Amino acid sequence: MSLEWLVAWSWSLDGLRDCIATGIQSVRDCDTTAVVTVACLLVLFVWYCYHVGREQPRPYVSVNSLMQGAEANGLQNGFVYCQSPECARCAHNEGLNQKLYHNLQEYAKRYSWSGMGRIHKGVREQGRYLSSRPSIQKPEVFFLPDLPTTPYFSRDAQKHDVELLERNFQTILCEFEALYKAFSNCSLPQGWRLNSTPSGEWLTFYLLNQGVCVPRNCRKCPRTYRLLGSLRTCIGNNVFGNACISVLSPGTVITEHYGPTNIRIRCHLGLKTPSGCELVVGGEPQCWAEGRCLLFDDSFLHTAFHEGAAEDGPRVVFMVDLWHPNVAAAERQALDFIFAPGR
Repeated sequence: MSLEWLVAWSWSLDGLRDCIATGIQSVRDCDTTAVVTVACLLVLFVWYCYHVGREQPRPYVSVNSLMQGAEANGLQNGFVYCQSPECARCAHNEGLNQKLYHNLQEYAKRYSWSGMGRIHKGVREQGRYLSSRPSIQKPEVFFLPDLPTTPYFSRDAQKHDVELLERNFQTILCEFEALYKAFSNCSLPQGWRLNSTPSGEWLTFYLLNQGVCVPRNCRKCPRTYRLLGSLRTCIGNNVFGNACISVLSPGTVITEHYGPTNIRIRCHLGLKTPSGCELVVGGEPQCWAEGRCLLFDDSFLHTAFHEGAAEDGPRVVFMVDLWHPNVAAAERQALDFIFAPGR
């Protein structure tokens, strides 16, 4: 038995020696230029890996992973404004255009200029676009040129997400009703924000506020929060992205205003829609319907009101910001980088 094993082991060594000898001879027979070329490519690859690793850009996270990061940063529940004075969403100053262009250049340096023509055009001429827009549509922060404009969008604009939200209507409604019971104990429960209006009360409960998750609020609506992660076009990584429950009490009128950008469409899923409630976008009125989504471009001048009686109860919608369907995937990635929270 030992003799057979020794013979087999000797044969294996002979085979290994032959393999090594064949490899060495193959290298000797190779053209010197080819060997040098391969070596240079290998060196370039190693340098590239080192360079990318050393200058790793800000990571992009999904809506599902925002909660952990927000908790680590000590963000509180309720409506949270961006804490950075340099934020492109919140800073209205002369240096904003230069800041946006710097962010775009940084993105292109790390990735590519490919597909950036429309964003480049918008950033370079942002001042002109914002000042020369007609009064019916005038986004306050960023206008992306050459996007189709219309006050309202059809359900097919983001069909998957619309159908998913409508299928989960009862889930979202049940979590809202559980939240709303807290109003019997105090005037403004923790997590809610009272917004300024000429009359009435407009309350919001944010799960995602300007691209930042609100952890304590998300814990109170866990199924609705998980639903956000299933939406394909939810804006979750930049300051133009929001998701909240919006409540209008009877007698409330929201002042006409413009949204910050035209790169998104705002989706309202009707949860409670009594009569006498209307949304007016670009001068065109629409009514909400329970269990149905209403899509509109909030960069148009818009308002909402509830003229129903007190016994009708509040108008309630679940609001989430989705990407404009004509913003390409490469543009979405670049805009997430340029308008990342706190950038």
